[in-house]
Amino acid sequence: MTEQQYGHISRTATKRPWRWLVIFSVFLWSLAVLMWTAQRIAWMFGNHPSLGEPFTTLSRLWYWPWQMLYWPPGTLSAPEIQPITDQGLMLFAGPLILAGLLYMAAHQTPKGRKDLHGTAKWATYRDIKAMGYLSGLGVYIGGWYDPKKKEQLYLRHNGPEHLLGLAPTRAGKGVGLILPTLLAWEQSSVVFDIKGENYALTSGYLKSQGNKILRFEPSDPTGATACFNPLEEIRLDGDRAISDVQQVANMVLDPDGKGLPDYWDKAACGFFGGVLLHCLLVTRHAKNRHANLYDVSLMLEDPEREGGPRDLFEEIIATDHAAMLATIFPGIDVKKTHAAHIFCASAASGMLAKADKEMAGVVSTATANLALYRDPVVARNIERCDFRIMDLMNHAAPVNLYLVISPADIDRLRPLLRIFMTQLLGRLTEKMTFADGAGTAVYAHRLLLMLDEFTSLGKLPIIERAIAFMAGYGIKGYFIVQDTKQLNNVYGTDNALMANCHIRIAYAPNISETADYLSKLTGTTTVVSKKVSISRGKGGRSRSTSIAETSRPLLTPDECLRLPGAEKDSSGKVTAPGDMLIFTAGQSPIYGRQILYFIDPVFSARAKIPPPTKSDIIYGYPRQNQRPAPAGQAITETEYEKYLRD
Repeated sequence: MTEQQYGHISRTATKRPWRWLVIFSVFLWSLAVLMWTAQRIAWMFGNHPSLGEPFTTLSRLWYWPWQMLYWPPGTLSAPEIQPITDQGLMLFAGPLILAGLLYMAAHQTPKGRKDLHGTAKWATYRDIKAMGYLSGLGVYIGGWYDPKKKEQLYLRHNGPEHLLGLAPTRAGKGVGLILPTLLAWEQSSVVFDIKGENYALTSGYLKSQGNKILRFEPSDPTGATACFNPLEEIRLDGDRAISDVQQVANMVLDPDGKGLPDYWDKAACGFFGGVLLHCLLVTRHAKNRHANLYDVSLMLEDPEREGGPRDLFEEIIATDHAAMLATIFPGIDVKKTHAAHIFCASAASGMLAKADKEMAGVVSTATANLALYRDPVVARNIERCDFRIMDLMNHAAPVNLYLVISPADIDRLRPLLRIFMTQLLGRLTEKMTFADGAGTAVYAHRLLLMLDEFTSLGKLPIIERAIAFMAGYGIKGYFIVQDTKQLNNVYGTDNALMANCHIRIAYAPNISETADYLSKLTGTTTVVSKKVSISRGKGGRSRSTSIAETSRPLLTPDECLRLPGAEKDSSGKVTAPGDMLIFTAGQSPIYGRQILYFIDPVFSARAKIPPPTKSDIIYGYPRQNQRPAPAGQAITETEYEKYLRD
């Protein structure tokens, strides 16, 4: 399919511009004939002064047609000028009669309604310009070949709306969508980067522009990665301390986003939040540092605790959490300290009411989901925070965060990434101010969520909820999946992601389900076909013409499957762009051509800038204990030293 046959003309029933051209031409012809007639008559009378004042053009004397109205009576009825008036009448009426006959013949021939079944068409240059895609700002959504200028145009979108890309593996989405966007995006971003390719090719340029570069790779043993501790995002001194704890607890115990299906999961969630808050307070009080999930795991599975979990729950009840909070945060509201203690103590007392076997089953359910954080490499990379979530949109410089995960670690690290994404969207969409009848989110930089292979994170309920409103907080989603089936398997067929993405981008699909979906998106057009039949009879030949209007998709599913993809060499490297489809809500679809960043000298030069050797640090609490444990507290430093690390 080198060229699409259908949809390149406007399917409207409006009058054509040539009709006005015909009317104007008839007017000019009539004026010319009348002037020619007046000039011939005046010449026969020797241009007598009674005929009025002529004007000279082309070495001849001419009279305006309306001057004949003032000529002396009898001038136009003189026998001598009869041949001239007859000739003028023929010149005037002949073309009009011919035009009328042609018009009647044209209307007697059936034309068909070109808008009977549908008016779908491919977007033209004017349409694309009206969409705002030629502004040169924002994310890249593809390219379009201008047949008139014979050049490739880059299409970019800078609005707040979200985007969904459908591109099979090795289809060229990285070189055509992700890398061009990251090399040109001037605001903050969070990039899900499998294999670290995006970091290697874009972070160097962004660093050269003064951006802060963060590479969070939980399985990196080199120490070059940025660290992120999800528990530091829990605001112990705020009104949302308990809700922050519950959010983390739910994410830890539901690592796949499938809900808590059985009794053990629900029971574990009931007590785990209390243990989590207890660990946070004890660690902060005793060591003046934030606890992390490794600390929580050790607290639940301390091999030196003779009484097992029952001793832990008794300790939690005996701990004065209210006093700890008051010491850590002087001046904190007493109601907050009391609520924290009740939350911890009630969770512990609920577990103590269970039989030992039942208690062990519930605790083991929780500890099984903490196994990831006992990996020493992961534990080291989540022991502290080198950045906070609010820094992404409110730091002095734009911040580019790369979540780098190797393919072998995706399944294992998915729970940690889901915690981060949930905290990210929850925190950044938490508050909006209202003034002058409109809501305004306060931030220094917009945030782009570039989530390639998005479904590999599993189901993120926070994404489904936030996608409907996060654009108002300055967050723009760019979600890329392989096909609709992959997305539907994770989020269901009637998912909010498909409904809330204003722009949908598609490369040649591999499965029929996606091809059917794309065909429906292109719309339906009307094809008018003419059939002429000639028959012979006793009266001679007869000719009849029939018109049929039929409907067809602008692009059939079969044509979608055969959409030309990117050309590759023998090693599988992309060498030439393929075709693509771009759908914008409320607009005609765009039949586009892919971008290849490496054939663009600007992109190529930017991608060759080497990446930073180490991640930036833009936030951090003291790493060591800077004050001793207060005297007289129920929990001493010695008792919890085995759970804590300097």
